[in-house]
Amino acid sequence: MVAIVKPGRSLSKILNYNEHKTKIVVDPDKQTRAAVLIHSSGYAQDTDRLSFTDKLGTLQKLTELNERTKVNSIHISLNFHPSEKDLPQDQLRAITETYMQKLGFGDQPYLVYQHHDSSHPHLHIVTTNIRYNGKRIKLHNIGRDKSEKARRAVEHQFGLVKADDHQRKQAFDIKPVNVTRLLYGKSPETGTKRAITNVLDQVLPQYRFTSLPELNAVLKNYNVVAHQGGKGSRTFQRNGLYYQVLGQDGKPAGVPIPASDFYNKPTMAHLQQLFSVNELERQPFKRRVKNAIDLALLKQPTPSIQQLQERLQKEGIQLMMRQNDQGVIYGATYIDHQKKCVFNGSDLGKEYSANRIQQRCQVRERQSEQYTLQQPPAQTPKLPTQQRTAYQLPTQHITQPPTSTDYTHSTDKQPATDQGSLPAELRTDPRKRKRKKLKH
Repeated sequence: MVAIVKPGRSLSKILNYNEHKTKIVVDPDKQTRAAVLIHSSGYAQDTDRLSFTDKLGTLQKLTELNERTKVNSIHISLNFHPSEKDLPQDQLRAITETYMQKLGFGDQPYLVYQHHDSSHPHLHIVTTNIRYNGKRIKLHNIGRDKSEKARRAVEHQFGLVKADDHQRKQAFDIKPVNVTRLLYGKSPETGTKRAITNVLDQVLPQYRFTSLPELNAVLKNYNVVAHQGGKGSRTFQRNGLYYQVLGQDGKPAGVPIPASDFYNKPTMAHLQQLFSVNELERQPFKRRVKNAIDLALLKQPTPSIQQLQERLQKEGIQLMMRQNDQGVIYGATYIDHQKKCVFNGSDLGKEYSANRIQQRCQVRERQSEQYTLQQPPAQTPKLPTQQRTAYQLPTQHITQPPTSTDYTHSTDKQPATDQGSLPAELRTDPRKRKRKKLKH
């Protein structure tokens, strides 16, 4: 079993995500829905009699007791091995209660949804970290310090497949974004709208982006794009937004779906609120991206743009170069999939913009070429013997000067006496300079 704990800021968003899946039919023959509410704890009514207002109201009343705490919602997923897909609901309820008790949330109200929209069986738990006395449950390192211990205890108690088993890791691997890459006309199960919804449910709450192009840089990895139309269109003038699937050629295909048609309302107004929040939250991770770029450029051999992208990919950073229709690069976007942050090149600094990255790679490439093609400098040719003057003595005359004190031949032309016009031999040896003056 694998347990993932995700703190959040919106109870209604997490609850809507699970409630929406209860309305989706994934198998019309068996009338199997994408999610089913199988258990609740801490509620005044039975699970099957709870309305949406009851589910959300009980949790929100606790959050109102501590308005200073902004991170007040918890979304937990318990993921089982594919061989455990037929676990009865009674056992799933017992597993959940044991896990929540050991996690320190046994006295908190929570809802448990069983999901059937994936290749492996899993549960989703919705709760809050605000207690009935208004105090909060600390969430710092809760996954490492508490969830791992609770997970191991549950595995041992119920005889579940251990997450540390090597064979289990090969059979089931949870990715940071567990979303199927889309192709228009081949969207999974219930159609394009649901496929886009699955992408948005994973990308919007996890990634920190501050503009629509930065969001699209992430969405395009899953063949989805958000657009407002042309500047003169009614959608753009009214601050509207559409979502659309990309075809195999990378261009929008099919009918665009308005943002207001999705259950979580990923409208432009909602995104603009995320932009301001994400701007602050992504600041601590700028240094990691900049360091990764600098180290990649310092490594040998000198990288091209493609090699730079490959080296950054090893660090979990995706470099996307934006091009116009003519193929000219006009921008760079860095996606840190490890820290879930998106940065425009200019946001990191001028040295990381598209133009400077190209220049830094090209300059290094030119330097590398010059180094490999550079030839040893040619030696200065010796003057013929008949052209030598008194100040251009052969090497043997310099190492073994003649016994005579005269350094010039009687037939040679005398140079000017100014020091600046003297040959290097006389300027460097003051004794020779003195003899020269005495002779004159």
